[in-house]
Amino acid sequence: MNAAENKIPLVRLAKRSEMSRRNMWLIRVGSIVIALILGCIPMLLTGNSPFEAYGVIISGSVSRPVYLKQTIRTAIPLLGCALAIAPCFKMKFWNIGAEGQITMGAVFATYFALYWSDKIPHALLLVIMALSGALAGGIWAAIPAFFKAKWNTNETLFTLMMNYIAIGIVAWLQGGPWEGRKGSQLIPMFSDSARLPTVLGVNCGWIIVLVLVVLMYIYMNKTKQGYEIAVIGDSVNTARYAGMNVGWIIIRTMFISGAISGVVGFIIVSGANFTLYSGVADGVGFTSITVAWLSQLNSFAMIAISMILAILEKGSNTLQTRMEVPASIADIITGILLFCMLSCEFFINYRLIFRHKEKKEAEA
Repeated sequence: MNAAENKIPLVRLAKRSEMSRRNMWLIRVGSIVIALILGCIPMLLTGNSPFEAYGVIISGSVSRPVYLKQTIRTAIPLLGCALAIAPCFKMKFWNIGAEGQITMGAVFATYFALYWSDKIPHALLLVIMALSGALAGGIWAAIPAFFKAKWNTNETLFTLMMNYIAIGIVAWLQGGPWEGRKGSQLIPMFSDSARLPTVLGVNCGWIIVLVLVVLMYIYMNKTKQGYEIAVIGDSVNTARYAGMNVGWIIIRTMFISGAISGVVGFIIVSGANFTLYSGVADGVGFTSITVAWLSQLNSFAMIAISMILAILEKGSNTLQTRMEVPASIADIITGILLFCMLSCEFFINYRLIFRHKEKKEAEA
């Protein structure tokens, strides 16, 4: 082997110029098959049948109306939050603070639920709770956006740290001003007038997020603001050269993102939990990042991805109870499935080039 060959790495990555839709779907289907095969390993190690386990996951999440309703309840905040962070990610502003934005939206919605439920008509109260949640989430998101626009701070760390501030605020409210019974560290449950009505057995939050799916698709693909977001995502310098006010667009986009997250917080406290606690977001802000990436920021694709993740979550819980599988094993199976689903997007965008293959191509 000569010196020139030594300088060539054994394996290197190269960006794919183009790939047919057929090959893209072959890679995606193949990743799911590989995930299902790898998911068999932890089940076999615990002495359980992997086929039975997968059957339990599916049946435990969609086989009965009551299971399906619970799965949809899980998917609602995932879908809503994925829609929220999509414009930020399109702009390559890495908003990791949806967890805190959901929490602050829930806080402001809870204020009206606790102190105004007996003074305002039911429908008007819910509207005020939703709007206050949206405003709170939007302002909470606009803070790191302002610092990014003004001083080019690191938005990933800034938004992440603000999650913990929001959680701390709720923890203080639980043991302080909003504590119900003294010493309980619990905020009182909402009255009926502060709860979202149900439609087809599920809180009407699913209608809200489906409306947001359509609105976000139109916003991202058919409006001037959506075009500006895409341009900034491709090149900030190009956006500035075209006369766009990049700082203002960043703040505006983050406010919209936070506002949608705040509405998700309102849906969670008013449609599912009926109270507020420090873990109200329950990891939705982070899991929704997976939804956004797997869907390639496509609003309609997010519906399917959210349902898949909700089925995995609900099915894993059923797996623990029916087959007495440890929670860690159920989490491992879910993690394997998610890892393979995310990895397939890597191989769609990049290809591996091996040294010996590159040498043969050069000789040819």
